[in-house]
Amino acid sequence: MQQIKIFKGIESELADLESRINGWLRQSGASVLHTFGNIAPQSLTETHRPGLSKSYTPSDVLIVIVYEQP
Repeated sequence: MQQIKIFKGIESELADLESRINGWLRQSGASVLHTFGNIAPQSLTETHRPGLSKSYTPSDVLIVIVYEQP
């Protein structure tokens, strides 16, 4: 039976998200059928630092894995 696993993180911490996904894959022994994801850009925000008028907040990252258990 196919199942899904959803991982959520933020753009500035992609290495952590990757480690969590790889750890889950090793631990679960799941057979991956399909993987897809999305990055959702955040709104521009005003900052009060000299020389910089605007900055970006890290985007949300969503990874979905469709898998079967062995």
